[in-house]
Amino acid sequence: MALARRLASEKAMALANQFPDHLIIGSDQVAELNGRALGKPGTHSRATAQLRAASGNTMVFFTAVCVLDSRSTLSRSDVDRTVVYFRPLTDQQIERYVDREQPLDCAGSFKSEGLGIALFEKIDGEDPNALIGLPLIRLIRILEAFGCRVL
Repeated sequence: MALARRLASEKAMALANQFPDHLIIGSDQVAELNGRALGKPGTHSRATAQLRAASGNTMVFFTAVCVLDSRSTLSRSDVDRTVVYFRPLTDQQIERYVDREQPLDCAGSFKSEGLGIALFEKIDGEDPNALIGLPLIRLIRILEAFGCRVL
């Protein structure tokens, strides 16, 4: 959770000099399987290995959002926690999925907004957008705390 929050904050701060009078939004996500953080797989073989390990197990996603006021340097952040319950998967299902979706740059080796949803038994979380990569419900709360009207 702390890693996701730090990465989201660093992304927002990296743009502060370019946008000195703005609210800047940074977001990042960390996936954990059995208490171990998973990076983006980067290769087909790592993606299939991650999905084999996830098969029949649960994976926890921490998706952080940070809003930085670059004028005052005040920032606020929050983290959404989503638990994904994977179905038991065959090697053939995993191979077909990775070949079709190419989730090599995705935490957890899947894209829930695509075919990745077929890998799951269920999802527990407050915000379905968080699993895709940006916890919009938490972002709205933070923007409102900065005085932004969303509605």
